[in-house]
Amino acid sequence: MPFQTEDLLPVLALIVWTLIIFVWMYLTRIPAFAKAGINPDDARHPDAGYNSKIPANVRSIADNYNHLHEQPTLFYALVFFAALTGGGDNIFMYLAWAYVLLRVIHSLVQILSSKVTNRFLVFAISTLVLMVMAGKEVIRVLTSPGIAG
Repeated sequence: MPFQTEDLLPVLALIVWTLIIFVWMYLTRIPAFAKAGINPDDARHPDAGYNSKIPANVRSIADNYNHLHEQPTLFYALVFFAALTGGGDNIFMYLAWAYVLLRVIHSLVQILSSKVTNRFLVFAISTLVLMVMAGKEVIRVLTSPGIAG
């Protein structure tokens, strides 16, 4: 089955989630800076020492925002690769939506809980889903005439 435009919806969903985290981050971070008396110019570098003045729950939102720019970039590339090369069957799409859901859960666990082991478990599962998606695409490409060679 050829890739359809709606098959890119998981990409859009994760982008929208990242932007929600961005808004959440600044709705909490700016007041936290003001309360701690931190001049925004002093926060130019993350290692400038101001982090100890910001509550952990506020820092965790910024940390999660950064995390949403790390591994999910592989997800975006993989979904677009599948879209451009004729991949993306139903199983791939279920896996893509599972990955998005797991990243949302990862965000919520990281932001609302201090349990790193719970966050790591969700991260590990989402990574496995991404690995299955990638493996599925590798197998498809290697076994499809005209794609790999």
